Formats: sequence, C-alpha cells, structure tokens
Amino acid sequence: MVTHLVLLTGPLTHTSRVTPGYSNAGAGPTSADTTGFNTECLLQLSQLFSTVGNHVERKRLLIYLLNLSREGGNDYWVATTSMELSDANQVIGLHREGIDRAKEALEIFKWLGDTVSQESCLVSLAWLFHRDKQFDAAEEAALHAIKLLPEKDQQFQLCNSHRVLGAIYQFKGDTERAIHHFGVALEIASTFDWHTSIFWLNYDLAGLFCNGGRLDDAQTHAECAKSHTVDSTYHLGFAMELQARVWYGQHRLEEAKSEALRAADIFDKLGAEKAMKGCRALLQKIGNSLAASGQSGSDCEFLEILLFRARID
Repeated sequence: MVTHLVLLTGPLTHTSRVTPGYSNAGAGPTSADTTGFNTECLLQLSQLFSTVGNHVERKRLLIYLLNLSREGGNDYWVATTSMELSDANQVIGLHREGIDRAKEALEIFKWLGDTVSQESCLVSLAWLFHRDKQFDAAEEAALHAIKLLPEKDQQFQLCNSHRVLGAIYQFKGDTERAIHHFGVALEIASTFDWHTSIFWLNYDLAGLFCNGGRLDDAQTHAECAKSHTVDSTYHLGFAMELQARVWYGQHRLEEAKSEALRAADIFDKLGAEKAMKGCRALLQKIGNSLAASGQSGSDCEFLEILLFRARID
C-alpha cells in the first residue's frame, strides 16, 4: 500500500524554485505555492509510516521533504516539516536532534507571525526538554506556551501544556504542583470528551499516586483510565500494566501477576518494545515478591513468569 501511495504522489523531484505566497502571515501557503511536488501528499505519506510504527522510514521521508522545501524557498513548509521531523526524532529517542528541529520551526513561525504554530512548537519543545531531563528548560517552554495561548481558543494545546508541566513537577518532586497541573489538564480534556487525553492524564495521576503510596487514589484513576481506552488495544495494555502496578503496591501479587502477563502479551503482539520493557521489570518485581513471600502457590506459576521474561528478553 505504501508503494502505491509513493507512485500516486509522482516522482520525488521538483522542477522550479518559487517563493510561496501567503494569504496572511502564518496562514500557510496559498495557491501561489507551486514548487513542483505535492508536499501535502508527502506529508500524509510520512504520517502513514507513523501509523504503522515505521518511524525510521517516516524520518527518512521527512528529511527528503525538508530538503525539497528548503530548495523551493518555502519557509512555511520548512517549519511544518521541521516540526514533524522533531516529533519523529522524539519517538525514536533522538531528543537533542528533535530539539534542534523544533527550535528551527519556532524561529520560522515567529518570523511568519504564526502564533498558533509557535504554541505547538513550544509544547513540543517542553516535552523534548523533559525527556532529555532538561527540566528547567522544559518548564520555561511550557509556561511560555501558556502565556501565548488565548483564553478561550486552543484548548487542546493548553491541555498539553498543563500536562507537561505536571510531568515536569512530578520529576522535580513537587507533588502538589504536579497534581494541580494534571488536574487542570484533565478538567479541560473532560470538558471536550477527549478520550485519549483523559486516558493518559488518569494514567499519569494513577502513577503519581501509586509511587506516593496513595493506593486508593491510584486505583480510582486506574479504573478511570481503563474506561477511556475506547477501542485502543495499545491503551488497554497500558491500563492493564497500570492496574498490575497498583495491585502490586497493595500486595495483591497473584492478581498483579495475571494482569501484568496480560499486558505484556498485548505489547508482545503489537511489537511495542519500549512498553514491553516496563512489563518485564514489573514482572520481575512481582516474581521476586511471590518467591520471597511463599505466595506463588506452586513452582510452576513462578516458572511461568521466568519463562515469559526469557521470551521477551
């Protein structure tokens, strides 16, 4: 299917160098933008690679598109593609490279006067800085994004800004501020019934409470997260892994083992290697606790965990 899409977009070459036209600053290219290649189709093709989890091929195509946009003199598409490339690098784990691309996009959108896109860049930078453990820079970017946001519009970006602030303060050990920002983000997401955001915010809060020993609160948010998985098997796997963590904290080891194994099975089938690592670590802790407490019931049950861990190593 991907091959057919490449053929439909035509040859990946351009034939002219034309400065793009804009209906107004930051509004994106108008019909005057005729660079000889279909940037929109190529961008959609890169997103298809993302959908099937092929982020390396997505990055390769985006680099090609970025070079074509530079040669075509199209600043809007340079910035837009840089942002997509920043996201691809973030998923792959190349946070520094992602930061560079997001910074480039931010400067271009500033020059174009595109405030909305600036906000998106700042939120992306906040997440990238956070994952690169540059927490002060992450906090600064997120707070700057919130200042740029209008009071009523761009609620999704506002939600994301508060979520990243919650994550930053959680890592800084400021639990009260983390809970506050997660709560603000959850309130916004709930207003618009954004299931994915609601899922992850409940996941975040459950993890925070679980780590802090507030297991009843963790259980409440774990149940809320699971109710918002909708039709996502991927999210269901995380909801099971989260529930297993809560039950492990409550010393309900047999239930925790069963739920963690179910989560790991989902991640195994999806090929979600990063998520699998988390399940493997959790299963190891559960297995060790079962062996130490004599609650395993039989050697076979404990062996089940060991064999599963060996299979996913």
